[in-house]
Amino acid sequence: MAGIAALLLAGFVCFQLLATGYSSTVADGAAAAGAVALVRGDPVEAAVRDALPGWARSRVSVHRFGNRVEVKLRPPSPFAAISEHIELTATASARPG
Repeated sequence: MAGIAALLLAGFVCFQLLATGYSSTVADGAAAAGAVALVRGDPVEAAVRDALPGWARSRVSVHRFGNRVEVKLRPPSPFAAISEHIELTATASARPG
C-alpha cells in the first residue's frame, strides 16, 4: 500500500512540474504577443488573451508598464489550493523600430 501511495505522489509531483513548465512557456509567448501588439498600437490585453489556450484565459492577469508587458499566469493543478499559490510571471519589452 505504501508503494502505491508513493507512486501516486510521484505522479502528482511530475504532473505539477510539467504543467508549471508548460504554463511558463505559454506565458512567455503571450507576453511576446502583448509586446508586439504594443508596438503596433493594438490592445495589449486582447493580444495576450488571444495568444493563450482556452484553459489559461481565466487564469491570467496582464499589466503594462511603459513599453513593458507583464503576464502573470496560474498553472493548472488537480488541487485548487496548490494552483492558487503558484503564479508564473513573464515579461516582454517593446521597442518601436
